[in-house]
Amino acid sequence: MDPESFGPAGEDMSSESSCYQCSACHADEEWSCSNSMRGRAKTRSLSASPALGSTKEFRRTRSLHGPCPVTTFGPKACMLQNPKTIMHIQDPASQRLTWNKPPKSVLVIKKIRDASLLQPFKDLCIYLSEVNSMIVYVEKKVLEDPAIANDDSFGPVKKKFCTFSEDYDDISNQIDFIICLGGDGTLLYASSLFPGSVPPVMAFHLGSLGFLTPFNFENFQSQVTQVIEGNAALVLRSRLKVKVVKEHREKKTMIQNGIEENGVMSPSLEKEMFKQVMQYQVLNEVVVDRGPSSYLSNVDVFLDGHLITTVQGDGVIVSTPTGSTAYAAAAGASMIHPNVPAIMITPICPHSLSFRPIVVPAGVELKIMLSPDARNTAWVSFDGRKRQEICHGDSINITTSCYPLPSICFQDPVSDWFESLAECLHWNVRKKQNNFTVDEEEEF
Repeated sequence: MDPESFGPAGEDMSSESSCYQCSACHADEEWSCSNSMRGRAKTRSLSASPALGSTKEFRRTRSLHGPCPVTTFGPKACMLQNPKTIMHIQDPASQRLTWNKPPKSVLVIKKIRDASLLQPFKDLCIYLSEVNSMIVYVEKKVLEDPAIANDDSFGPVKKKFCTFSEDYDDISNQIDFIICLGGDGTLLYASSLFPGSVPPVMAFHLGSLGFLTPFNFENFQSQVTQVIEGNAALVLRSRLKVKVVKEHREKKTMIQNGIEENGVMSPSLEKEMFKQVMQYQVLNEVVVDRGPSSYLSNVDVFLDGHLITTVQGDGVIVSTPTGSTAYAAAAGASMIHPNVPAIMITPICPHSLSFRPIVVPAGVELKIMLSPDARNTAWVSFDGRKRQEICHGDSINITTSCYPLPSICFQDPVSDWFESLAECLHWNVRKKQNNFTVDEEEEF
């Protein structure tokens, strides 16, 4: 059965395609030039654009539907096409993994500074490299652990590893699939390593909570083998594409001082020179809070260019459905299944009795800025990382990314989610009410 879309160019790939853009995305999200687009025109969302081949550039419409997700996951994995799609939207229950070619490279992510994971890590790496002859990628700081560095028996296996360092090495086109050993944080870390297409992720529950890690490690050999053979269900966890625009205040002051002596700068050039733009892919949530200040945060929230509210409180959380069971749940939000296309906006301790969390369509564009009359700055973090200060004039632009994280299911998307709700969060756990005895029933 033909997959929905394919990885980089290979023997079975079309050579006609160049750089394409998703019709539901902005112009800065492009598919790789080496990605084949066969079958793409048949699986558009309701806001479908012209058939492939009629144009090389697609621009997103103003539909409230979220962007059509890219279903090529790393170099070799993609979604198995379902011929029984309804209205050209694939049923999430039928999302299954398939491979264009047998996977050869795997990234193993291990929770750092956890001695209990050393033996599982070694067992897994030996199985992948020795039994399956796969290329294993490991972060350099993992191998710096003395327990691994000083293990002579593990030395021959360790020499075969390919290593990388975060923020220095780009491995996005070299990984076929990912295996995480630890808690939910390992999955969030895996997401941060791939600003574009993410390879399929298999997460083993070896941490504390494990809401996003459905696999137990006891039978890892058979479970990994099933994934390598393409026998696995997928849940596409949507991510947020975040763009932070900040002013270069020190540079602006220096340039303006020079201009006062030598002349006047044009407004357009000034606008370009004084802006710093950073982009992130976020799996759980974007959190804007008051930081160390004792004052309320005071931030304006815009939706598609319109001011919808001003948050006065400790802050605001913008989360994906996956993130709805994290910080947002602690702040009183509803929990949303990851297959629901949506963005959740949740206030943190708002100084208002009527500020309830809201869910907006996945296709909207949110913008968060400090209110003009805010007494202090705000701080923003992305999945708990890259924390930075937001000042007057800075902006945070958020929308749904067309690059989801394909998480491999233990059973299926629905069963795994409710199992996690019950086991990790003890959702609706209550002592059951006793039934009536025969005598009590007769009294009524």
